[in-house]
Amino acid sequence: MIRVFLVDDHRLFLSGVRAELEDSVDIVGFASDVDDAITGIRGADPDVVLVDVHMPGGGGLTVIEQVNETHPEMRFLALSVSDAAEDVIAMIRAGARGYVTKSISPDELLDAITRVHAGDAVFSPRLAGFVLDAFADTIGAPVDPELDQLTPREKEVLRQIARGFAYKQVARRLDISVKTVETHVSSVLRKLQLSNRHELARWASNRRIV
Repeated sequence: MIRVFLVDDHRLFLSGVRAELEDSVDIVGFASDVDDAITGIRGADPDVVLVDVHMPGGGGLTVIEQVNETHPEMRFLALSVSDAAEDVIAMIRAGARGYVTKSISPDELLDAITRVHAGDAVFSPRLAGFVLDAFADTIGAPVDPELDQLTPREKEVLRQIARGFAYKQVARRLDISVKTVETHVSSVLRKLQLSNRHELARWASNRRIV
């Protein structure tokens, strides 16, 4: 059986997925927050991780980013209510092998897990064409070396700052400490060679990172 780890902060949904899958795959662990997910995945070493996109503490992006530091071959399948372009692209770039929405049927979800385990890239049928279009839009587009040097978390903080949120608000929205926000902002300022958050907001706005 394929060894699967489940990550979702909605416990009722998590229980439902476990109930639907437990006869067909080996559920080796589950977590409802980012820190427990990272620790649990590293300990269980599953074949496939089914991970929610939006959760307190950084969401699926943080889980993938942190686990990949120690388990670069881990295979992730993103599962979300969102079909927003920025969510899909961010998760795939972070290392997810597929992205399906929570409207997927149990049989389709099992098929997606099986295919990701086999090494395929998998998307919900209604997302497949959109994903191709979204990535086609980036092919041939000018590369932004400044933006590319930022980590996914730094980009996440940058986006919040560009939207006008104060450090405390960013910390609350991302479920991290104000000190961590300050550290990320300082790193972004240094990498982009900017002087303050106002220049940072303007830089992000010019690139439509909002």
